[in-house]
Amino acid sequence: MVAQVQSKDSVEKLNVDKKVYIETFGCQMNKADSENMLGLLHEIGYEQTDKLKEAQLMILNTCAIREGAEDKVFSYLGHWNKIKQEMPSAMIAVGGCVAQDAGQALLKRAPYVDVVFGTHNLQRLPELVLQAQKTKQPAVEIWQELPPELPELPVIRNNDISAWVSIIYGCDYNCTYCIVPYVRGREKSRTPQTIVREIEELGQAGYKEVTLLGQNVTAYGHDLDPAIHLGDLIRMVDKVKEIKRIRFLTGHPRDLRVEIIDAVAEVESACEYFHVPIQAGDDRTLRRMARGYNVDFYRKLVDKIRTRIPESAITSDLIVGFPGETEQEFMRTVSLVEEIGFDACNTAAYSPRPHTPSASWEGQVSENEKYERLRFLNSVITEVAHKCNKQYLGKIVEVLVEGKSQRNDARLSGRTRTNKIVNFAGTESLTGQLVNVLVESVNPWAMRGVLNDPRYVTNS
Repeated sequence: MVAQVQSKDSVEKLNVDKKVYIETFGCQMNKADSENMLGLLHEIGYEQTDKLKEAQLMILNTCAIREGAEDKVFSYLGHWNKIKQEMPSAMIAVGGCVAQDAGQALLKRAPYVDVVFGTHNLQRLPELVLQAQKTKQPAVEIWQELPPELPELPVIRNNDISAWVSIIYGCDYNCTYCIVPYVRGREKSRTPQTIVREIEELGQAGYKEVTLLGQNVTAYGHDLDPAIHLGDLIRMVDKVKEIKRIRFLTGHPRDLRVEIIDAVAEVESACEYFHVPIQAGDDRTLRRMARGYNVDFYRKLVDKIRTRIPESAITSDLIVGFPGETEQEFMRTVSLVEEIGFDACNTAAYSPRPHTPSASWEGQVSENEKYERLRFLNSVITEVAHKCNKQYLGKIVEVLVEGKSQRNDARLSGRTRTNKIVNFAGTESLTGQLVNVLVESVNPWAMRGVLNDPRYVTNS
């Protein structure tokens, strides 16, 4: 789905007389979808607001990856209904993965919802909103598959420096714990021409960084004719000279082929950062998860990355308390974190999901045990991350400045090529610039430094 680039500050406000508020749960793909929603709705007169009570349209963009997701959705909707009762002209819409799964049944628990749309028919949102306005009846439309030709969608981005660009949708794997293939469908790649055209527009609009997105981004291009791979696309995007940094999220280890790693090593704008989800550090657990690889495969993959790009940062995803996971198997995951030396990890306690085999398996781990394991694993990950960050002490790193630090307005914040957060003193005029910073102190989650760039040091 190609996006017509607009930043939130460049949107024309003529003929815009209605407000839309979007609450987004879940991954970067959902956040990218929300930016497309803003672009689509702008075409029928809606402007984004961050004030819920001034919105004529309230949209919940949902995520179904964890148990309790629907309860969270209906908790929000109950609150929104109270606002709607005070503003009878206001409308409520629900999209994303929970909507894709629940469909018409969502209205049984929330009959006051006006629009329900899924992950495959995002482009239909304006028509559904107008239909609900006209008929005063709920408009519900769920497609079971993406259309044969991915439509071009407008976008209003909430960031003027870095942009998400979706390049592949869906996932062809059938991991026994994962609902994504059910709610997002099978893999479907956008053409490289449409992707590059979108990124050229981003470069012309002043963006410095793009992150290529997919539920399984490393599988990009296998379904195209002729087939290509993510490494090929990275080389194409590198030709957009205004774009100084290319990242990609998130993929499957089996699809991270050597050609992709080599492209990152050889392409100047490709960042030395790999997010490679392993999910567990025990072979029996990985087999039961149907991940399609073992721990030794993953070790060798990490070795390929570090042999070619020694300075690269590697992060991962981990699940604890998978059905039947023993204490010994869990400790193998802990040991692997220490062995690999991950820069960071996203962690979660196993969550049974509908439509997945493991939800009905025997040997479900108790909630108390899951969260004890999660607590311990996170403590180890924190120690390992701190050790990784200490390697940056006394070094000068390139930082893309994102703006004021959320913790301290007197400081600026940005990210290194390896996706490390760096805070430093400087003027807000540096926002959007690539600057050099000397790292003086670190913690497990961020670094602090001083501007060390002759081009800008006089402004600090």
